[in-house]
Amino acid sequence: MTDELFISGIECFGHHGVFEFEKREGQPFVIDLALGFDTAPAAASDDLRDTVDYGSLVLSVKAAVEKDPVDLIETLVQRIADVCLLDARVEWARVTVHKPDAPIEATFSDVALTITRKRRGPQ
Repeated sequence: MTDELFISGIECFGHHGVFEFEKREGQPFVIDLALGFDTAPAAASDDLRDTVDYGSLVLSVKAAVEKDPVDLIETLVQRIADVCLLDARVEWARVTVHKPDAPIEATFSDVALTITRKRRGPQ
């Protein structure tokens, strides 16, 4: 059994997209995270070292969004999931990337992609 940590609404500015103007001008991206891991060790010790430091994680996710432009939101969301799974305690990560200013010629409120990735066992 795992517990779940949610972090929503991480605001970032990135230069991702298939159009040249998206890479040049950039746009906002909003990230939501859900992480599955056992919080019992931290609850017992009351020590930050025994849990996922979500403050540091948010900074790492923000840095992942704000570096090296990519064309597809699919590539970006996988990059973020990989960052979340760097901590060996995280069993799975569900990541949503919102692209509210996507270049669509229609009225819409949001474009978002959500993926769930699990830690791979020894191979």
